Amino acid sequence: MEQQTDSRYQPEKYVEITLPEWAKNATVYELNIRQFSEEGTFKAIERDLVRLKKMGIDLIWLMPVNPIGKLHRKGTLGSYYSVKDYFGINPEFGTEEDFRSLINAIHQEGMYVIIDWVANHTSWDNDMVTDHPEWYRKSRKNTFQSTRWRDYDDIIELDYSHPELRKYMTEALKFWIREYDIDGYRCDIASFVPIDFWENVRQELDAIKPVFMLAEAEDRELHRKAFDATYNWTLWNILHQLALNERSVKILTEAYLAEHVSIFPKEGIRLNFLDNHDKNSWEGNQYGNFREALHAATVFTVMMDGMPLVYSGQEAGLDRSLQFFEKDPIDWKPHENEALYTTLFSLKHKNKALWNGKYGGEMVRIVNDRMDQIISFVREMDGDKVLAFMNLSNKPVTAQFDTSFDTGRYVNLFTEEEKNVPDTLVLSMNPWEYMILHHEQAANCTDS
Repeated sequence: MEQQTDSRYQPEKYVEITLPEWAKNATVYELNIRQFSEEGTFKAIERDLVRLKKMGIDLIWLMPVNPIGKLHRKGTLGSYYSVKDYFGINPEFGTEEDFRSLINAIHQEGMYVIIDWVANHTSWDNDMVTDHPEWYRKSRKNTFQSTRWRDYDDIIELDYSHPELRKYMTEALKFWIREYDIDGYRCDIASFVPIDFWENVRQELDAIKPVFMLAEAEDRELHRKAFDATYNWTLWNILHQLALNERSVKILTEAYLAEHVSIFPKEGIRLNFLDNHDKNSWEGNQYGNFREALHAATVFTVMMDGMPLVYSGQEAGLDRSLQFFEKDPIDWKPHENEALYTTLFSLKHKNKALWNGKYGGEMVRIVNDRMDQIISFVREMDGDKVLAFMNLSNKPVTAQFDTSFDTGRYVNLFTEEEKNVPDTLVLSMNPWEYMILHHEQAANCTDS
């Protein structure tokens, strides 16, 4: 008779929420509505949806669509993140019907959409300021206060110790799901809002439809009952250091990936990016930050465990910081970046090894004799396999790799040529050069 193990010693799932089925191999596009077109409107976005779908985008994240406060406004147009009305549409971008049309058009292209949500603070002229002043944090002078320790004087911070505020904000979040059929939220500075609020929100939203929730935070705890994905700020910082030749690849492998594969919940998803509205607006553009390493870093963010993000204009070679409080349209032009994204995302869709969270394969190190310059690893799932060899340094290198566990014939992603991998693979690589080899089971070769 088989002996029953004491329940105290049974492993428990860390993540208790369920990722929407469509997100298992999804990519994300952050859409800066104001700067996306000359018009800066919902309607103008619709003409680019076919292009974004063809590039391999599955999920569009719209920056906040709510009306922006006028009191203490920054610049001419103000900050997206100074919300005046949680139930309203910003007239700068169009009407309610325009927004509804855009959501429908995104869905018709087989894509999904989340909107940016600002739960931590409001504008000074939000109706809640007069209707419910008790819902706001107060300074020692008993005045409204900006987000603590930050100089954001166009917004004031909410106080989530009030149950009625929590109910109000939850009903507002449910409103956009019910009224416009959006597919979830990207939640601004999510860790500044109590986690138990988010955990309840997730439960109430999922009761309406399966939602996707992205937190602007790195906190592991947010994955348990609230968010599907969190920001990978740490990866951005490490890749930036590598691009500036400040550190060796060991900071990526020994100080980051070793911890990631050991303690990060497999069901959780990290959002991998080289640019977003915060980085672009305040810390420089993709070229200034990553220089000659840009393409290598881009490839790594897609090969790495997680969900890749493209910020508006990256695919067109955006090489400047977009103004945040003024109109400053993106210069759209054909660019090699778009072809790179298209190639990478096509592989991500069809090769299960690169899928998100528990649906994808773990990153397993392929040992090489130049670990100070080169990162090499394999990911595998259900017979699909990807081998990555990347020189993340500004120096040429010749290295040998122990590929004895991964012998066989593969396809080179960028040359489309077949390559035989022996027990020991020797490669001579230029600075920032990469080689991606892949193999798929025939049954899986369908794009998302």
